[in-house]
Amino acid sequence: MTHLLLRLSLLVLLTSIGACSSSPQIQPQAADYPEPVFTAEAILPPDHVDLTAVYDPWENMNKHIYNFNYEFDNAVYLPIVRGYETVLPSFARTGVSNFFRNLVDVTSMFNSLLQLAPTKFFQNTGRVLVNTTVGIFGLVDVATKMKIPRPVEDFGQTLGHWGVSQGPYLVLPFLGPSNLRDSAGLLPDFYVAGAASDAIFSSEVTLGAFIVYPINARANNPFRYYQNGSAFEYEMVRWLSSTKRKLDVNE
Repeated sequence: MTHLLLRLSLLVLLTSIGACSSSPQIQPQAADYPEPVFTAEAILPPDHVDLTAVYDPWENMNKHIYNFNYEFDNAVYLPIVRGYETVLPSFARTGVSNFFRNLVDVTSMFNSLLQLAPTKFFQNTGRVLVNTTVGIFGLVDVATKMKIPRPVEDFGQTLGHWGVSQGPYLVLPFLGPSNLRDSAGLLPDFYVAGAASDAIFSSEVTLGAFIVYPINARANNPFRYYQNGSAFEYEMVRWLSSTKRKLDVNE
């Protein structure tokens, strides 16, 4: 009797296993699974900044120049700036900065005229006239105290105003971030500033002014290489520089 019950139990078990193995298998469908979430579109916010979205076909060369500028800055530029700040008191450095700002206003006046921007042209003209006369050749910024606006326009912006694109990104030795269009625009601006200085002073004074100009410019620029803690400083500076120039042209 026991053997009979054991055989019946075994028969039922085998029948059950066979029924399970012969039943159709339900295949999972792709729709049963959610879309993957670890995609770039899902991870990055919609307003994220793409630091690589700058045309930089000469990146290898630019990075070498960028590193050269860093070495020159530490070894030569900043020590000269510290000596300049030690020798000249604050009020004298302010006067020097105002003098060069007045020359920049002359180039802005010239470029505002080329851009057919009469409001900016008359604002720059008013500043130059007031600061060159009442402000003692630009040493005192009387125009700002009179609340005369100060548009800053250069020849690179003038080219951009008339539809010339920035072109490839370019890092200039000593001068830093730029692009092909703005680099070409430096020469006309230097020529206009030099001609304005020669018209007021002697050529010797103009030469001395342009020797002091880069020192004054670096003293007024708080940027220091590789001190922002970013592993992508080159890309960040490239993007910021290119974006600023686009805004300068469109303002």
